Amino acid sequence: MLNVLDKLFFLMHLLLIVFNLFGWIPRKTRLLHLFFVLMTLGFWGVVGYWKGFGYCPLTDWHWQVKTQLGETALPASFIKYFVDQMLHINSNPAFIDFMTASALGISLICSLIMNAKAFGFFK
Repeated sequence: MLNVLDKLFFLMHLLLIVFNLFGWIPRKTRLLHLFFVLMTLGFWGVVGYWKGFGYCPLTDWHWQVKTQLGETALPASFIKYFVDQMLHINSNPAFIDFMTASALGISLICSLIMNAKAFGFFK
């Protein structure tokens, strides 16, 4: 069961990351995208104030499963974990965090612009 949960969390992570990056593009998902990006930022900053900035409940739950499966020395970031696994490297966590935050920031700006256009704030 833990192996199934591990794979499920991995898939949910990837889907959330892709949606957070590109969900502003399709007209039908723009408002939902904005909600998810704001939720992500809320967890990173607001909940992160108490649990560590950049906190993600999905990563927290995923790491609990991985720990039960015997994995140790898990990084704070799923994205660092993913990059390291895919490229067989030990990436710099500060660089990964910077790139992650930058990409989400750009996605937020795109989402705000596209949603503002949809609601008639720009002509």
